Amino acid sequence: MQHGLSTRIKTIVDTSVAQYTARNLPMLQAELDHQADRNRSRTYRPAEGLEPEFEGLPMDPDPVPGAPFLFTIAGLADEADAAVPALPPLTEDAKAALRQEVRLADEYASMVGRETCTILLRHRLRIQTAVAQYVEPQIAAMLEELTRSLDAPFDTGEGLPGV
Repeated sequence: MQHGLSTRIKTIVDTSVAQYTARNLPMLQAELDHQADRNRSRTYRPAEGLEPEFEGLPMDPDPVPGAPFLFTIAGLADEADAAVPALPPLTEDAKAALRQEVRLADEYASMVGRETCTILLRHRLRIQTAVAQYVEPQIAAMLEELTRSLDAPFDTGEGLPGV
C-alpha cells in the first residue's frame, strides 16, 4: 500500500516538474529533448521494459575463465549505441546555466513534494480509516488463506509425537 501511494506521489511530482521545465527552463528542456531523441533512435535496448524484478540486474552472466562468450547482450547494446550520434558539446557557460536550471528543477520538485505531503497530512485520519476498513481485512484474509493452504514442513499427519 505504501509503495503504491509513494509511486503516485512521485508521478504527481514528475508531471509537475516536467510541466515547469517545459514552461520555464528552456536549456534543460532542450537537453531532455535531445536525450529523448537519442533514446528513440537506439535500435536495441535490452535493459528497457523489463519486469521490475529484473531491473538493474546485469544483462550477462559472469564470465567463466577459459570459456569465452561468442557475444554478450551488453556488447550488442554497446554496438547499437555506437551508431547513435553523441550530444553536442556544451561550453562552460552553457554547462553552468544548465546546472542552474537543474537546481531550479530540483527545488521545484522538492516544493511540489512538500505541498503534496502537506495535503495528504490533512487527510491522514481518512486514510487510516480506509486502510483499517478495506486494506487490513484483505491482508488478514489473504494470510488466513495462505495459512490454510500451506503444509507444515514436518507435519506427518499423525499429530504430535508422544501425545
